[in-house]
Amino acid sequence: MSDDMARNTAAWEQTVRSTIALARDLAPAEHDLPTDCPGWTVKDVLAHIVSVERMLLGEPLPDHPLPEGLAHVRNDFGRLMEIGVDVRRSVPGEKVVAELDEVFHLRLDTLPTIDPAAPTPAPTGEMVPYGMFMAFRAMDCYVHEQDIRRATGRPGNLDAPAAPCARALLLRGLPYVVGKKAAALPGQSVTLEVTGPAAFTVHIEVGPDGRARVTDPLPAPTTTLTMDWETYLVLSAGRRTPDTVTTAITGDPDLATRLLTAMAVTP
Repeated sequence: MSDDMARNTAAWEQTVRSTIALARDLAPAEHDLPTDCPGWTVKDVLAHIVSVERMLLGEPLPDHPLPEGLAHVRNDFGRLMEIGVDVRRSVPGEKVVAELDEVFHLRLDTLPTIDPAAPTPAPTGEMVPYGMFMAFRAMDCYVHEQDIRRATGRPGNLDAPAAPCARALLLRGLPYVVGKKAAALPGQSVTLEVTGPAAFTVHIEVGPDGRARVTDPLPAPTTTLTMDWETYLVLSAGRRTPDTVTTAITGDPDLATRLLTAMAVTP
């Protein structure tokens, strides 16, 4: 197993184990609590993880028609992800947790047989080696564990080994956020300072060609945003809007507002 595959698989494993332990501690009514993941309850989030892991085992999705009028389903990818959730909406929460534990152990048995270099479609649409694909799985499960923790008032595992996976993958989209979604102009620049368990500082500058790129530290960025790791996570994963979180802004407030509004980069 390659170093990337081993590291990313270990991060995924730790997060799923933590999620199962968390879910086993929930009261039945807590499975119906709404989460920040649009349209999904706590049980729906668990069902989603189960469904994806079953797909990765090669199992087909159930032949299940989707209900009409789901406002949170906006594209084909969303419709695909909704099937495995909706088919389990009548299943008691504790049975969904038991299924998650079952499929998790099946995946643990299967992963050592997978070639880390095997080209695999990532959620972004690109083809990546399976070793890197497991970073996407670690991030997805980590984000969803935090969805459940916020919904149930059980903070924890924010400093999980999957946090660096999430940080690296979310930061890939930041130049696009600055240059395209927030429409920063050539010559404008942004410094983002994030504190907490996955702390980082990154500098983005828009070049004369209108493209935003990571750059060296800037003496006087157009705007500087400062926030903690959880805030960056919920904004970048599309879980919260800027008016519901706390950030510090220095410099151009208009550019900062556009950036915060456009921060989401997940499908």
